[in-house]
Amino acid sequence: MNLKQSRRKDGRVYLSIEKAYRDPITGKPRAKTIQSLGYLDELEKEYDNPITHFKEVARKMTEEEKLEKKLTLSINMDEKISPDTDNRKNFGYAAILKIYHEIGLDVFFKNKSRHKKFKYNTNSIMIMLVVSRLLSPGSKKKAFEEKDRYFERFSFSLADVYRSLSHFSEISTEFQRYLNSQISVKYGRNTKTIYYDVTNFYFEIDEADEFRKFGLSKEKRQDPIVQMGLAMDADGIPLHYELFSGNTVDKETFRPVIGEVRRNYDTGRIIVVADMGIITGDNIFYLQGKEKGKNFNGYVFSFSVRGGTKAFKEFVLSDKGYVDKNGKPADENASFKMKSRVIARDINVTLPSGRKTKKTVYEKQVVFWGRKYALKAQAEREEILKKAYDLVANPPKYTQATSYGAAKYVKNLKFDKKTGEILKVKEHPVFDSAKVAEEEKYDGYFAIVTSEMDMSDTEVIETYRGLWQIEETFRITKGVLETRPVYVSLQDHINAHFLTCFISLTIMRIIQKKTGKLYSAEKIVECLNRISCSNEHENIYLFDYRSKISDVIGEALEIDFTNKRLRLGDIKKILARAKK
Repeated sequence: MNLKQSRRKDGRVYLSIEKAYRDPITGKPRAKTIQSLGYLDELEKEYDNPITHFKEVARKMTEEEKLEKKLTLSINMDEKISPDTDNRKNFGYAAILKIYHEIGLDVFFKNKSRHKKFKYNTNSIMIMLVVSRLLSPGSKKKAFEEKDRYFERFSFSLADVYRSLSHFSEISTEFQRYLNSQISVKYGRNTKTIYYDVTNFYFEIDEADEFRKFGLSKEKRQDPIVQMGLAMDADGIPLHYELFSGNTVDKETFRPVIGEVRRNYDTGRIIVVADMGIITGDNIFYLQGKEKGKNFNGYVFSFSVRGGTKAFKEFVLSDKGYVDKNGKPADENASFKMKSRVIARDINVTLPSGRKTKKTVYEKQVVFWGRKYALKAQAEREEILKKAYDLVANPPKYTQATSYGAAKYVKNLKFDKKTGEILKVKEHPVFDSAKVAEEEKYDGYFAIVTSEMDMSDTEVIETYRGLWQIEETFRITKGVLETRPVYVSLQDHINAHFLTCFISLTIMRIIQKKTGKLYSAEKIVECLNRISCSNEHENIYLFDYRSKISDVIGEALEIDFTNKRLRLGDIKKILARAKK
């Protein structure tokens, strides 16, 4: 402690006792006022020499603080652990609490339950569900059973957790709008470009129902599924999601999700980026809706080369017009080449009456080829061709399901509609070499169509490549957050489950953004889980983990994760600051 003398504008000297310290996060020297004493001329009326007196006071305060920090423990090496003892506590969840409260989620959930007759704290339940989903994913029951792993007072029952799910489902749409506004205010939203994709989640049940239906599973599972359409901003932070019954095709999820974003998220003009499974005339026309005589929204969609028209394929395969990364004419040794053209294309659009009509759109078609993409396509096909050759030689070994992928390279195959078994026919199965040769022509070629005529070819390609972030988002959701299998069965409970996953995913993405996207979600979760402690003595907790990642997270979120020991009171103070 030091005595500080501050001269004010009026010439008077003000005394205070301050404490110097080094910021544990930034390493920079800091000082904070411990006690304000008063003006020197006033204090001279009470003390013969105020400066000498308070320097001594500061010295004694320093000694007392040092003594307080020193603690002598008497250890009995023969002491046994009591039965069923589990003193391990997680402290890394402070980072999750920091983001949760920084974006005001506590305010929303408290306000939404204020006039309800709940006897339980829905905000507290949501905190438990989100923290658990990020650090120890599993069922709601598992989350409840592990609630004592944290320093929170979770005063509710497991039945209360399940009761709250209907409430969360009811407010999920309103919540997403609120969350978007909070993120926009706190961190800024980059919604000029919006990435959109669809995935599905399986349920380990035998019978489908009105919501969980059999559909085209992304994981090739024979289980009922639900579809999720997800929109994400250009920074990789989730924007809005909606759930659909399992038999909903991908393209039909597009307008409900993007429509909600357009109407309620104050984005202005948007450019939507998506895969070819979304590209339909109806969806393009929906985005290109006229406003004051101008095309209001834009798109960057992948486009099938092999499924294109004859004229389009000829354009792709023609060497004319291709340039390399430097914009110079591409030769046969180029590892990458690209070109584009602007054309008018007719699309099929469904009118409100249900009748189909043709509309003309003007768009840029960007085509590129990469040697590494070509080699990858060849390697992937090689494995399938091995299977196709074996299928020709040994048809009885396969069924319609097990021959998937290889069957397209075999002619004269017929399957039993009920069993999927390969039927014996007059003509023996034959390997289709012509089909292989046709496909090989297009190895390494990709096409993108866009409404953005002013975008350079490179910009179009880079914009589309950003779609990998939403693919990574789904991977995090299914892997790190273990979103599936889903253990609840009622539709509103299912929606609430995905709401907690959506919140968890958003918090993870914000942590990644704040830490400069240096670390994967897996690394961050591992780190936060390892920031744990054990009760060493009475109210003293011992920590045994520190890493570069924990330092970066701590610095970004202004949480000190560097102490080897902390008193319970200090831990609670840090958690309280995280909630401000």
